[in-house]
Amino acid sequence: MSASRMYRSLPALMLSLLLVSACGGGDDAATGGDAAASDAYVVPAGEAASIAGTVAFQGTPPAPESIDMADEPTCEAKHGSAGPTTEAVVVNDNSTLANVFVYVKEGLGDRTFAAGTGAKVIDQDGCTYRPHVIGVQTDQPLTFRNSDGLLHNINAQATTNRSFNISQPQNMDSQRSFTQPEIMIPVRCDVHGWMEAYIGVVDHPYFAVTGEDGSFTIENLPPGDYTLEAWHERYGTQTMQVSVAAQETGEASFTFNEGMAASAVVPLGAPIDPHGSHTPVAAVAAAAGR
Repeated sequence: MSASRMYRSLPALMLSLLLVSACGGGDDAATGGDAAASDAYVVPAGEAASIAGTVAFQGTPPAPESIDMADEPTCEAKHGSAGPTTEAVVVNDNSTLANVFVYVKEGLGDRTFAAGTGAKVIDQDGCTYRPHVIGVQTDQPLTFRNSDGLLHNINAQATTNRSFNISQPQNMDSQRSFTQPEIMIPVRCDVHGWMEAYIGVVDHPYFAVTGEDGSFTIENLPPGDYTLEAWHERYGTQTMQVSVAAQETGEASFTFNEGMAASAVVPLGAPIDPHGSHTPVAAVAAAAGR
C-alpha cells in the first residue's frame, strides 16, 4: 500500500476504532445492567418463610348499595337478576372482609428485589373495575382493559407517583406502571361515576389481597421481624408485628368492625360518590388530552 493511500485510510480506521470502542462501552453497560439485576435479593434455599392469616369483620355488615346502570343496559345485563352493587364493603359468608390489601410495611431493611414479572390486569367489565383492589410492584406492568366496548376512562389519582387519565373508547388495552411505592392509588371513571378501584404499589413482592374467604398468604419471605399492614378503603389501616423463622409460617389475623368507619384514616384521595352524575363525553376527552 502506498503512503498516500495509507494516510487516506487513517480516518476510516480511526472511525472504526471509535465504533468498536462504543460497542465495547455498550457491552460494559449491559454487564452493568446484569450486575444491577444480580443485586436483587433472593431468599436462600431452605430459609423461605411465610405469613398467613385472615381479615375478620365484627358487627352488622352494611347492605350493599345498588348502582343505577339504566343508561348502560349492556353493562347492567352482565350483573344478572341481582343487579350491580358497590364494593366498598364486601363481607363474606364466613364473616371476613374481601378487598383488604395486606403487605409488609417494615422489616425488609435495605434489600432490593427483582421487578414483578408479567402484566397484571384491571378489567373494565360490566362498567365495573375487576378486581376492585389490586397490588403491584414498582415498575411492574399494569394493563387496563376495556372489555365493555363502550367509552371508559382510567383516572388514576396518584400523589407520590404521576397521575394519569387514559381514554378508552372501545375494546382495548392500555399499560402503565408506577415508579414509587404508594398506598393506595384510587382509580375512577369520569364517564361512570360509580366505577372505582384501588392500587397498592410496593417495592417488593410481599403483599396480598383478601378474596372470598377473607384469607391471605405472603410467601417466600426471608426470616425476620416484620410489620404487616392491612388496608381497607372504608375502615382504614391496622398494623401487626410478626416474627418468622426459616421455613416457618407465621400467623397474622386482623379484625375490622362497623364502628371503625367513623374514625378511620384511609390513606388515599377524596372518597368517590357512587351515585354521581355522568361526566359528559366531551369533558372526558378534554381531560384525557390535557
